[in-house]
Amino acid sequence: MIFKCKNCGGNAIYDPEKKMIVCPFCDSENNYDRKDKETTYGLEVCPECGGTIPVEQYDSAMKCPYCDNSVIFNPRVEGEYLPRFVIPFEIGKERTKGMIRERFKKFKFAPSDFLSEARLDSMQGVYVPFWFYDYKTRAAYEGEGTKVRSWTSGSYRYTETSYYSIVRNMDIPYEKLPADASIKMPDEIMDLMEPYDYSKLENFKPEFLSGFNAEYYNMPAEQIESRAKQKMESSANSILSSTITGYTTVREKSKQISILNRNTNYGLMPVWRYVYEYNKQEYPFYVNGETGKIVGTAPLSKKKVLFYSATLWFLLTVLLASINGILGLV
Repeated sequence: MIFKCKNCGGNAIYDPEKKMIVCPFCDSENNYDRKDKETTYGLEVCPECGGTIPVEQYDSAMKCPYCDNSVIFNPRVEGEYLPRFVIPFEIGKERTKGMIRERFKKFKFAPSDFLSEARLDSMQGVYVPFWFYDYKTRAAYEGEGTKVRSWTSGSYRYTETSYYSIVRNMDIPYEKLPADASIKMPDEIMDLMEPYDYSKLENFKPEFLSGFNAEYYNMPAEQIESRAKQKMESSANSILSSTITGYTTVREKSKQISILNRNTNYGLMPVWRYVYEYNKQEYPFYVNGETGKIVGTAPLSKKKVLFYSATLWFLLTVLLASINGILGLV
């Protein structure tokens, strides 16, 4: 499917700043028609120009390389692949470029074209598939705590140790614990991208994908659930620990965190991805499309480092020579 402007026929796309579908050609707002075209050629055919699009296995939206229209592949956003919800992009491409420039402008040893317009313009907005897990859990704990007090009376020093039975039974609910379901996106990077503001979640509409790339989930919820469980167990342990305070010592006897109820939902989260290539090596940068959080490390230009080092050495040499000359005159 594609979305066509009713006014000029151009490809209408979602504008993160305006939070609506706009036409980049005539500036019409929320004035579009959805156009579907069924073909016998499969998902790789653009419904607008008929050109063959190089679609990878999990792509659900991308731009046609021939007509530049934003194409959404119906079978990959419907049925079992229909997302329950989405956080639409809130930060547009131009604003994201400015944020990256601001973040790295003081990094003097980056290659000269690292923040150039040509390089940054290659940035792509991607909707990354996530599974979200809801858990109703029960945390049970038994232990023994001691409280020790000491005092002096006359010439004697006394120590009293009191023993306490520690019992905790807590129901702890969790909602929307995230785990990305994209093979392309490194798990550790997606974890660093968190948190998203879930108050911004909206029911999925394919219009949100127009103008962006998107994937459907690469792995079923069961395959990556261990990551969500790790987050849940870490949080539950922290909550338990926060209730066991004021003791001199604590000895754990038993602890169990049980899942009483479980629910999963599939959704899409917005990420800007900028890949800078330098000396045959890729330096990827990721920007949370809702909060603007940036994850990535700038490349180091050895030529710049050597240049600055040589310049500093030259200046120091001149300075020392000047000092020696002054001292010699004295």
